Amino acid sequence: MGTAARVVVLPQDSRELRIEELTLPDPGPNQVVVKQFASGICHSQLHQMHNPRKSPVILGHEATGVVLKVGSSVTHVAEGDIVLVTWVPRDAAAAAAPPEPAMLDVSDGVAVSQNVFTWADHTIADQQYAVKVDPNVQRDVTSIIGCAVMTGAGAVIRTANVQPGQSVAIFGVGGVGLSAVVGARVAGANPIIAVDLDDKKLEFAKTFGATHGINASNTDPIAAIHALTTRPGEYTITRQPVSGADFTFDCIGIKTTMEQIIPACRSGRFGATDGGTGVLVGVPGTSVELNAIDVLVNEKHFIGSIGGSCAPDRDFPMFLEWQAAGKLDLNAMVTARYRIDEINEATAALEAGQISGRAILEFD
Repeated sequence: MGTAARVVVLPQDSRELRIEELTLPDPGPNQVVVKQFASGICHSQLHQMHNPRKSPVILGHEATGVVLKVGSSVTHVAEGDIVLVTWVPRDAAAAAAPPEPAMLDVSDGVAVSQNVFTWADHTIADQQYAVKVDPNVQRDVTSIIGCAVMTGAGAVIRTANVQPGQSVAIFGVGGVGLSAVVGARVAGANPIIAVDLDDKKLEFAKTFGATHGINASNTDPIAAIHALTTRPGEYTITRQPVSGADFTFDCIGIKTTMEQIIPACRSGRFGATDGGTGVLVGVPGTSVELNAIDVLVNEKHFIGSIGGSCAPDRDFPMFLEWQAAGKLDLNAMVTARYRIDEINEATAALEAGQISGRAILEFD
């Protein structure tokens, strides 16, 4: 017997999201059915809405819920367990390739997902995408751990491995960027420089640990970052003073910011230290051009970070510990809440830049 579900569907030829009343199948051997309490609303879903599609799409990839049904081969969770649903396999080493993404029969064809779908009051997913957590966790704001927190904080502590005293600049301080700020503060970085186009967001970022805010709408962020990170007495191979952040993080993924993070990095000292590292965290929507001379002469690095290089089984308990210890204020980070019937209003607000932190969907 299947499970009734209300599911948000993105049609193949329209950006107008619709809600369908569906019946989820019973779980296969490696699947779980989850009744969801809340789901994050991620900016990357806007890319899916704007990009061409070959089929309808089911969206969302971070949530908190309770397991209703388990397949015959599922062993790490049981009915009644509280789980975080995420798009990253909880134990990637357990299989040569990630499990197949979830798909559903909808009114206009077979709708596909990017591994999971969480814009639904119930979901079905491979067991690899469900991480068991303490039953006493908050059941609303923890929903953003499965993408926003993992992606932003993970980029700092896992991908970049930022160390105490190293300087960090974070471009874009929405939900992912704020999580990167928290990760930098926990890592002991200094200074932690937030870059955005909105003064209110910059002030908001300071409540999470940013030491400086740069409004790129009226200030050259590259010059401002260099002014904040000078290293007296240190010079490059071309006899220029060394400055720039040890690590810069682009949490947006647009051409402008992707091309700013490398110039904003620290220059290397030939024979002594290499240059800084620019980390691409936001989903890119375009190509990028880098100054190859700058990269070569100053020995700078440009790397990518997908899902914060996180392993959910290992890292989700750590993020929950941060929350319990007051290091990660998820209640403050979630700044907007919507019901499933308001999903089009939610995505419009996100696209208009009206969400200062992270928005979530709450289900009955």
